[in-house]
Amino acid sequence: MRTLKYYVVDVFTNEKYRGNQLSVVLTDSDLELPVYEKISREFGYSETSFIYYSKIDKALKVRSFTPTGFEVNGAGHNLLGAVCVALLTNLDIFREQGNERFVLMKDEVMKLLLRYTEDGLPFVGMRQNPATVLSYIEPKIMAQALNLTEDDILKDDLAPAVVKTEVTHLMVPLSNPEALNKAIPDKRLLIEASKKYDFEGVYCFTISDQNPDYLAQARFFNPGIGIDEDPATGSAAGPLAGFLFQKNRILQDTVYQILQGEKLNRPSVIQFEVKTDSIWINGSSVIVMEGTLYE
Repeated sequence: MRTLKYYVVDVFTNEKYRGNQLSVVLTDSDLELPVYEKISREFGYSETSFIYYSKIDKALKVRSFTPTGFEVNGAGHNLLGAVCVALLTNLDIFREQGNERFVLMKDEVMKLLLRYTEDGLPFVGMRQNPATVLSYIEPKIMAQALNLTEDDILKDDLAPAVVKTEVTHLMVPLSNPEALNKAIPDKRLLIEASKKYDFEGVYCFTISDQNPDYLAQARFFNPGIGIDEDPATGSAAGPLAGFLFQKNRILQDTVYQILQGEKLNRPSVIQFEVKTDSIWINGSSVIVMEGTLYE
């Protein structure tokens, strides 16, 4: 019987029992696709990541799956947590890379930055491509899908927009934190919209001056791949950063923070920065569990 070591981490936080939960399974090679799917379903978190160090590629290899078997790519919490587990368990994943640090996610090169916090946690930056606004959606469509009024959703230049970096998500700007908190997603309508307008998840956000530490508060829904609501979504924070920059709401080369997950009592802090040729999503993770899988 083969055994596999695993860890559970809380991602986009430096405190246990906050952030987004992620299971990370250590393997010594690629697994068969059904094995990835069964293990991810067994954990039941929004995503499970699988990692091993490839001597041939001289890099950590990462694959991530939802409980429904959907494979997730991009610089999100699934990648951040996987890299943090490797570092926290003393895997020397950058030993042969020099100054250009990266991991491979399903053979795609994901560039990274690394520093350590005062309490010894890895603080990892993940590169995303510059954002592209693909299309806009009428506010009334999203109001219906989120059980909100049209007045709850912003219009004009900051109307709901489909935005792509590595992953394509719908950005939905809301008028205030009250509208964000009262949103109730209609799964059927969100799935229909995602198919019609070709996006994956819905990132609802509001810009508020209630807390000066955060530029925005956000919630994320992706029922099409089995995620009712996510406490932290790095893959959506990048498109939001690029969208706000293109709308002249933020500055280049300036660090901002998003607060997500409060509605789920899992507050998460996602840091981002827009550069000339990239968007960087940054955060920490903490290990809360470890164990052994019997395959």
